Amino acid sequence: MQQIFPALLALLLLLPFGASAQRNEFTPEVKLRTAQAVIDRFYVEDVDNDTLVTEAIKAMLSALDPHSAYTTPQETKEFTEPMEGKFSGIGIQFNMLEDTVYVIQTVSGGPSEKVGILPGDRIVSANDTVIAGKKLVNTKVMKYLRGPKGSVVKLGVKRGPEMIDFMVTRDDIPIYSIDETFMADPSTGYIRITRFAEDTPRELKDAIAKLKAQGMQNLILDLSDNGGGLLGAAFEMAGEFLPFGTPVVSTKGRAMPDNSYVTEHSGDFLDGRLVVIANQNSASASEILSGAVQDNDRGLIVGRRTFGKGLVQRPFPFPDGSMIRLTVSRYYTPSGRCIQKPYEKGHSEEYYLELYNRYKAAELFHADSIPRVDSLRYETLKNHRPVYGGGGIIPDVFVPVDTTKYSTYYRDLIAKGIVNKTVMNYVDANRAQLKQKYPNEEAFVQNFTMPEELLNRLVSRALDDGIEFRPDDWERSKPMIEAIMTGLMGRDLYENASYYRHLTKFSNEFNEALRLINDPERYNALLKGSK
Repeated sequence: MQQIFPALLALLLLLPFGASAQRNEFTPEVKLRTAQAVIDRFYVEDVDNDTLVTEAIKAMLSALDPHSAYTTPQETKEFTEPMEGKFSGIGIQFNMLEDTVYVIQTVSGGPSEKVGILPGDRIVSANDTVIAGKKLVNTKVMKYLRGPKGSVVKLGVKRGPEMIDFMVTRDDIPIYSIDETFMADPSTGYIRITRFAEDTPRELKDAIAKLKAQGMQNLILDLSDNGGGLLGAAFEMAGEFLPFGTPVVSTKGRAMPDNSYVTEHSGDFLDGRLVVIANQNSASASEILSGAVQDNDRGLIVGRRTFGKGLVQRPFPFPDGSMIRLTVSRYYTPSGRCIQKPYEKGHSEEYYLELYNRYKAAELFHADSIPRVDSLRYETLKNHRPVYGGGGIIPDVFVPVDTTKYSTYYRDLIAKGIVNKTVMNYVDANRAQLKQKYPNEEAFVQNFTMPEELLNRLVSRALDDGIEFRPDDWERSKPMIEAIMTGLMGRDLYENASYYRHLTKFSNEFNEALRLINDPERYNALLKGSK
């Protein structure tokens, strides 16, 4: 032991900060360099310094907020793919937090969405191999999740305290930001946006023009389950609904200059009634757009309190292709509300479990359970309606989660891919006849009736896969199962077919938005804060 201290002293003298250390200025930077040097010099085995530095960076970032992260060169490439319109594998965006794969968002129409995987789910195993708690880097995780198109991976997923097995068929999927555009009634358009990427503003502009040509006067903008994306996209899209020079969002940070973003042009939809659908999985850019619409009294928000992701990450790329995405500031809505929900540094798991805690606290079922703190009370800019900070955007019209059609049997049918496989096989065997009977999407939407034989085939296939038939669950969930099957069939048969068009009749959020937008008196009263 006595021999080590002279060696350590000599080592310190050789370090770049050795002189300052001698002057009793043993700074954190010197301490970190010393620790690396000591490990490199004295550890019992050879040390891979690249790995050591990578793990040190990750450990430092894990002590900060839940969204600061480090990615290797390969992980950086995979992270940027969804913003470039390319994505492959099982169709999820995820973060590795405390050695667990947290699903941030599923790709609309992708394999994971089809089997019912949700944002917030934690993937703990793939093909019976445990991938949680193994300190795997993203590239190692992707080796388990990715594979040849058409191959199947069994995922063990933890949702709250419950474990669920999902059978996911891998696929290569081109990603579009807007996958649903249709007329909900003769005067109301519907646009569903699933992410905010470089091309999203252009897609939105095209969708608005298309609906206007069909007679759209009012618009339902669906941001439910939209995990966000690029700030620039949200800022530019807000300009479609707000006049030139209208505030959209601001950012404030310790080391970064404060920034305020105002619309740079007047958009194509400034006058009609506007209702935005959002829920607990709507985050980041979705909250920026929702907050701008609400604070400027441009429209109303329907649904549930949004996620509360209001931290701004700035990329710091390294020459080797790796990158730190560091939180440098916070987002604030035009009224001054901070979008970010509270968090404790270094406790990422508790942060992501907050949505489950909302469920336990009944916030997803009762508007009265949403926290509204007087000290965080703000006012909208035009009509001076009260709005509240504290995390997320609180809707103007609350719609509780609907569990009336949900059952264990329904979950198992979806999770094991039985519904998707049954529909796919049916369409493949009957494509010509179906296209002849329903020559276009509109004819299919208006006239298709689910064959009883196909439903019987679904039940039979489920039995073959070990899913016991439950009559009560079947009666409860049958309408939703039929709607999902019809939507999948339409998506397969017709390019750009509206999957959600077949599900909207079961969506309480959509139906409330449609009622509200067609009730000018109630709409205007809510917008003025008088109802």
